Amino acid sequence: MFKVFGFYKFVQVKSLKKNKVFLQKFFISNHIRGTLIIAKEGLNGTISGTIKDIDKTTKKLKSLFSFKQFDSSNESKSKFQPFHKPKVKIKKEIVPMNLTINPKERNMNSHLDPKDWNKLIKNKKTHIIDTRKPFEYKVGTFKRSVNPNVTNFRDFPKYLNKLKKNKPVAMFCTGGIRCEKTSVYLKKKGFKNIYQLNGGILNYLNKIKKKESLWKGECFVFDNRISLKHGLKLGSFSMCSGCRMPISSKDKRSSKYEEGVSCPNCYDKSTETQKSRFRMRQSQIYKAKQTGKKHIFQKEFK
Repeated sequence: MFKVFGFYKFVQVKSLKKNKVFLQKFFISNHIRGTLIIAKEGLNGTISGTIKDIDKTTKKLKSLFSFKQFDSSNESKSKFQPFHKPKVKIKKEIVPMNLTINPKERNMNSHLDPKDWNKLIKNKKTHIIDTRKPFEYKVGTFKRSVNPNVTNFRDFPKYLNKLKKNKPVAMFCTGGIRCEKTSVYLKKKGFKNIYQLNGGILNYLNKIKKKESLWKGECFVFDNRISLKHGLKLGSFSMCSGCRMPISSKDKRSSKYEEGVSCPNCYDKSTETQKSRFRMRQSQIYKAKQTGKKHIFQKEFK
């Protein structure tokens, strides 16, 4: 059993290149996989490993960057290792929005726990914003939520500028970090009634029972589990090897679905040359499975 740990921390980070090299080696030597983004404004990552190795790694991150607690974190379990390898990346921002913030700017009064969140979004006057990408929104979201349909998060402020400043705004994302920046941005623009789901969707699905839930569908995650349900249990979605988009059981019944080749999302967009290449790749994966081996191109484990 593997422990999957998602987290972020707004903290001043120096010596980015030096820390990247150190952490990359640390991850490898401690059998940690996943992705960690470091920037001058902080850390953002999702990693996986044994409980012992994850605990050792989180202690190292806290001591290395001199902080006691993450701003937000979530834990879940996986029967298989959901990441292929460890990646430590240096970025200008831990979430790209052309807005760098420091810890003191965090709008803590806006954070709502899952139960208070339910009360807020039941109010029909509340404008509920799903700050994630469109394909994540399609996998699952809250009732009455609106998705700005923004592919690049840097373009998100263009949508925010159209909102009415006197209307309650409730925002949510997978783990909370995208809303942290959005909250600061809106506060600077003069918005008063800004709220965000503390800990994001993952915290909500972990804390709220299904019968009390206002969530519809599943939550997309950026690892080989693809999606999670209430209780952070493994979801039902798969990944299309042709376009890397999540696909449901309904998608698999489509005439445009071919395992390892295409799905309704990409069938009409991919060329015959691409489909032929994908079929060859899938054939190699089938042959590897028959001999009990894992092929280099095999992206899913469930």
